[in-house]
Amino acid sequence: MDSLSSSFLSTFPPPNSTVSQPPPSPRSSLPPPSPFRVRSVRIEEKPQTVTTTTKRSSQERTKKPTPSTKNANRLRRSMAVDQSLPATIFNAFDDIINKFIDPPVRASVDPRHVLSDNFSPVNELPPTECEVSEGALPSCLDGVYFRNGPNPQFLPRGPYHLFDGDGMLHAIRISKGKATLCSRYVKTYKYNIEKDAGFPIIPNVFSGFNGLTASAARMAVTAGRFLAGQFDPSKGIGLANTSLAFFGNKLYALGESDLPYAVKLAPDGDIITLGRHDFDGKLFMSMTAHPKIDPVTKEAFAFRYGPMPPFLTFFRFNENGEKQADVPIFSMTSPSFLHDFAITKNYAIFSEIQIGMNPMEMIGGGSPVSADTGKVSRVGVIPRYAKDESEMKWFEVPGWNNVHSVNAWEEDGGDTVVMLAPNILSVEHTLERMSLIHASLEKVTINLKSGMVSRHPLSTRNLDFGVINPSFVAIKNRYMYFGVGDPMPKISGVVKLDITLSEVDRQECIVASRMFGPGCFGGEPFFVAKEPDNPDADEDDGYIISYVHDENTDESKFMVMDAKSPTLEIVAVVDLPQRVPYGFHGLFVTESNMNML
Repeated sequence: MDSLSSSFLSTFPPPNSTVSQPPPSPRSSLPPPSPFRVRSVRIEEKPQTVTTTTKRSSQERTKKPTPSTKNANRLRRSMAVDQSLPATIFNAFDDIINKFIDPPVRASVDPRHVLSDNFSPVNELPPTECEVSEGALPSCLDGVYFRNGPNPQFLPRGPYHLFDGDGMLHAIRISKGKATLCSRYVKTYKYNIEKDAGFPIIPNVFSGFNGLTASAARMAVTAGRFLAGQFDPSKGIGLANTSLAFFGNKLYALGESDLPYAVKLAPDGDIITLGRHDFDGKLFMSMTAHPKIDPVTKEAFAFRYGPMPPFLTFFRFNENGEKQADVPIFSMTSPSFLHDFAITKNYAIFSEIQIGMNPMEMIGGGSPVSADTGKVSRVGVIPRYAKDESEMKWFEVPGWNNVHSVNAWEEDGGDTVVMLAPNILSVEHTLERMSLIHASLEKVTINLKSGMVSRHPLSTRNLDFGVINPSFVAIKNRYMYFGVGDPMPKISGVVKLDITLSEVDRQECIVASRMFGPGCFGGEPFFVAKEPDNPDADEDDGYIISYVHDENTDESKFMVMDAKSPTLEIVAVVDLPQRVPYGFHGLFVTESNMNML
């Protein structure tokens, strides 16, 4: 999820040229026991090639595997791999760094903690039929719901951050009331070369570059791997583990440290990675994982950011998916963590928050991505069809730290812009102690002529991963749906907000709620309209969908909720044949749009 790198540094045990004996117990390669439950990671030399749709009998579905069976299924030692001498040497150095120079002592990068419970990875799953255990799937859900998230290919031996895992897509295809689940890695360049090698190659900024000594050591090993020809950084180092976007009649898996990866669904429901997409050579280096799609013009607006000037570059794609010229923003004078932004019909809105990139922090043993609580945050507004940054306006908004933006629109004939976004109150904990994060949903109003900025909260709850009816992007919306952090990054339920309540007496805007129950957690909700092509349909006439996991039974479900109901009433539940780990962002693609791929 970062602009420098989004991979992880772990060491695969240096294999012999042949492996004929049974693999050792998975416990032998793990750190000392801890109170956290960690599942193993499957490691194999070749990716699965099974693409046939399978169906589980009810007897198979209710049969509970033993812990030993789970471990045996989820951890396979890499098959015999012939390693070159440089690879053996670099792997040995990695092992020394992870064990003696920079072991994972902090909870935020300790894989025993980070990969506990349903954060642990799963195997790839070929298309597998699911059972609708409650209710019936509405016809408007005919299509595919994709959810992206981290799923490390290798069991980490060193520091590992939540953002470090290889991207895996979990796609549930719905057709005529039936559902099929498929889980596949996004076959990025990083994933493929490390799969072929049998060990990690590309390091990560979040967990791998803390402190000068560890950073210098890992940089030296990385440089050595590059000189030895183990990887080519020009082909991409990203994970594509954050989100998805559909524009220009193409579907992309996104991660902001790299270019988009085009993906599609096979007729049997299998996920296929088509490859890294540079838009005819016009897109360089990277792109945000949160492009904004105008539902009327079908244009996509995006940006990239990084540690070197220009720290921000704005651009767009026309309705055919053709990239337009870059607009470099030199008025952002320091590298800031810019994960998301918002658009109106005439403007793009960027937040320069207190989280930034400062390599000098490594000298004192810190991370190059950290919070500067003394920095005054700013919000920048630029015409969305600007040719250059000459019309960019910046407004100081002290204490403003939004990572995700929900929506924005214009008022007063275009003289005022309004943005809805959760503001992180304890920004210093964003990367290290996410359980202490509290995100307060706020409405920010900016008068472009006077420069006056006003803010007020819409809810006291800890809310993030907010969504709206996609037809209301860039125009004023009334309803929003958010995940409830309990604590972050786990989502204990979904709430619906009506922002018109704040326009009268600034009261709490939550009007509906659905909590998942003890030990049950979901992810980002997604809104699907009943009649997406009906301009007269009510804004909230649709369904909220999400994956939900029960940690008590270790089972995952796909849940459909009525977005109009005051209790977000459950309409349908689908039992999934495999656990879906907690992840990041999702997207519903209609059947008609899937047919365009």
